[in-house]
Amino acid sequence: MKKTFIIALIIVLALTLFTGCAKKEEPKPAEEQETAEEQEDASAEAESETDKESHVAGEGDKIEETEVVEEGMSSVYAKDIKEGTYPVEMVSSSSMFKADHTELVVEGEEMKAILYMTSEAYLYMFAGTAEEADKASEEDYILPEETGDGMRTFTLPLAALDSGELYAAYSKKKELWYDRTLLFRVDSLPMDAFKEGVFTTLESLGLSEGEYTAEVTLIGGSGRAGIETPAKLSVGADGATLQVVWSSSNYDYMIVGGEKYLPVNTEGNSTYEIPVSYFDRPIKVLADTTAMSEPYEIEYAITVDSSSIRPVE
Repeated sequence: MKKTFIIALIIVLALTLFTGCAKKEEPKPAEEQETAEEQEDASAEAESETDKESHVAGEGDKIEETEVVEEGMSSVYAKDIKEGTYPVEMVSSSSMFKADHTELVVEGEEMKAILYMTSEAYLYMFAGTAEEADKASEEDYILPEETGDGMRTFTLPLAALDSGELYAAYSKKKELWYDRTLLFRVDSLPMDAFKEGVFTTLESLGLSEGEYTAEVTLIGGSGRAGIETPAKLSVGADGATLQVVWSSSNYDYMIVGGEKYLPVNTEGNSTYEIPVSYFDRPIKVLADTTAMSEPYEIEYAITVDSSSIRPVE
């Protein structure tokens, strides 16, 4: 009897264990299944992004970049410029990125810059950084357009002039995105392109004909050269003329607004009389120095402070 009871107990325990092992796992609720699937998808997407090959130029692929925004510059926007198309000078942070010539197109309160290039070094461009371009869709790339005369153009959205704007350019040879900072110069536009009140002019100052002095600042070059301040400012029927007296006798000509000017003196420090179309903003000038082994044109910017103008007594 006792032996029979023990055998029955062993059989019951064995059946219980077998039933527990064979029992199927209860299915998860639908909400838990969806959450698990979303987590798996997110994990897979993260792994995909991590594994994606980067096409952003690294430090070893770059050359030294230069600062394009100069001291004294302030941004000018589409609202400040009359509608139209104007030739405009572009300054690039990279010597490897150049355009044959550039146009500014102003439509309402929007601007765009058109870069004309004979080079085919770049396949496309992007308005933003190289990292942003690498992650963007190809639909956001700016593709070149053929002009039919051997030129290709990139049309870039432009927020402001005299402001460093960030773009990325994709190198055909390197197959990498490179960061480029481009600046489009205000002083390369004709004065009649601007709306009234944008610049401080003789008219807005109400200066009558006569002789004045004004404080002037010079930037550019190596920093060793200077000009006398205050400087003589002459106002006549044809406009204003600034007398520029250099701290050296080694400048044999200046270029302002594309016009070449020669010294007005034969002895002493180089002295010039150059036109002034506006005040309180840098005026780009080139000055050729003979102090080096060969003559060399150096780029400077002269700013005339309108608040300092005083009549000569």
